[in-house]
Amino acid sequence: MTDISADALADVPLAAGIGVDHIAFPARSAYKSVVASLRDAGFEMCADLCGVDYLGHPGRALPDGVAPERFEVVVNLLSLSAKSRVRIRVQAPEADPVVDSIFDVYPGVEAMEREAYDLLGIRFAGHPDLTRILMPEEWEGHPLRKDYGSGRVPVQFKEAPGPR
Repeated sequence: MTDISADALADVPLAAGIGVDHIAFPARSAYKSVVASLRDAGFEMCADLCGVDYLGHPGRALPDGVAPERFEVVVNLLSLSAKSRVRIRVQAPEADPVVDSIFDVYPGVEAMEREAYDLLGIRFAGHPDLTRILMPEEWEGHPLRKDYGSGRVPVQFKEAPGPR
């Protein structure tokens, strides 16, 4: 473990990863504080935040003590000064897909959290404007969920012949 993240990741289940120094699996209740600790430890940039729906893949490999849930929020943090990268994966249950917003820790995640909400329905508690960002406000459902019906919107291609 690199020195920069040793204290910030104390008591958090870890795994090895490809292209990252560590993959951390904090509990939902500790997620925001772990992210803040990593920022304070020198991870000055949040490169990415996204949501994942594991509906069809419940048996994925996770460290001991981490229970798989349907949804997961994945955050990639960079320490440019230490040339280090940490990935955080926090589980969110299907019945209550809510995690804390890290907007006040990394303001640049505002749009990324809105995208995860819009497309997967993962809510971010404390987000300043959790509204749709890609889909119209009146859209029902979350189109990247694995159980979202495909083909709901008829597609009309430009210059396509009409019905016969």
